[in-house]
Amino acid sequence: MIEAGDFLEPAKARGYDFYTGVPCSFLTPFINAALCNPQLTYVTAASEGEAVAIAAGAWLAGRKTVVMCQNSGLGNAVNPLTSLNYPFQIPTLFLTTLRGAPGLADEPQHELMGRITHQLLDVMNIRHAPFPTNKIEVGSTLDEAERSMLETGLPYALTMPKGAVRDGDDQPGPASANPTGKVHDLTVQGNYPTRFETLEKLLDLAPTSAGMIATTGKCGRELFTLSDREQHLYQVGSMGCAAAMGLGVALNTSRKTIVIDGDGALMMKMGSLATIGSCAPRNLLHIVLDNGTYDSTGGQPTVSSGVDFAQIAASCGYAHGYKCTSRSGFSEAVSTALTSDGPHLIHMKIVPGSASNLGRPTVKPADVARRFQTFLQTPQ
Repeated sequence: MIEAGDFLEPAKARGYDFYTGVPCSFLTPFINAALCNPQLTYVTAASEGEAVAIAAGAWLAGRKTVVMCQNSGLGNAVNPLTSLNYPFQIPTLFLTTLRGAPGLADEPQHELMGRITHQLLDVMNIRHAPFPTNKIEVGSTLDEAERSMLETGLPYALTMPKGAVRDGDDQPGPASANPTGKVHDLTVQGNYPTRFETLEKLLDLAPTSAGMIATTGKCGRELFTLSDREQHLYQVGSMGCAAAMGLGVALNTSRKTIVIDGDGALMMKMGSLATIGSCAPRNLLHIVLDNGTYDSTGGQPTVSSGVDFAQIAASCGYAHGYKCTSRSGFSEAVSTALTSDGPHLIHMKIVPGSASNLGRPTVKPADVARRFQTFLQTPQ
């Protein structure tokens, strides 16, 4: 058994100072110590997959990251670990507890995951080791994790048994709630524009100093077709994770960070709105292009027709939410958002469908990630 600081301090000495995750009782002293340490950043995520995406964004902005969760929530992290971290080769130190481990009396819902946690990590090509329970082992464990992540560009997991970290005295206070933001109705009568036209207008308005993250599917493909730039990241997988990744970027750069989301994608992880509202990054612009369909998979309808994304975002603590149905309204909203403090969310209604003869990004995801990382770290 170790003290939380026995791990946090040598990890900090190696550059690991950005933490995010979802609590587990096994992790209580560890998370509380991270929350109470002014030298560390800890972001409380709404889901394990969201935490993985937040950490990915933070890594792109130059931070070394740690994701923490219960192994029963490991299933929620499988999608971004396999379709975001793997293709983009984004490393993170991944701490998962071992609820339901063989021989441990635990709740029935942990039994299966307790048996298969290590197998699941193996299947995902994530190297792993036991969390150190002796202070002497901490340094060598961290060094091995570091070597592995440098070699593979992939996450490295430490599996934490019950009682690995001694209870401490750290007790974080309650999270502060941000006030409800303002909603601006810029809707007009008339036909909605296409996604291609909307992205074209965004490229006209967005500064070349802004980072831009496009959600998976036709959105990223159309952005690439319009203009392939080093400031663009095309999220080819991990549907629903664009907003969380954008949060990780925005918290760690002074650049304007623009997330281009879809209605179906955002509804997958709407908890991200609450996380973003709580963190309140002033430089984040979150655009939701809503065509009411899963356009990339054949146009099946989403349930977005009754969802007021602008109002939800404002209720979650976004500074401003905008409702738009036209290119003029969209231009007004983007221009305002780029010249004032956020976070901002623009709910833009568009027509279904995509540009004809649409190509796909020809730059490999790992290369996209590294050029985006270089872009973010280049002095403005």
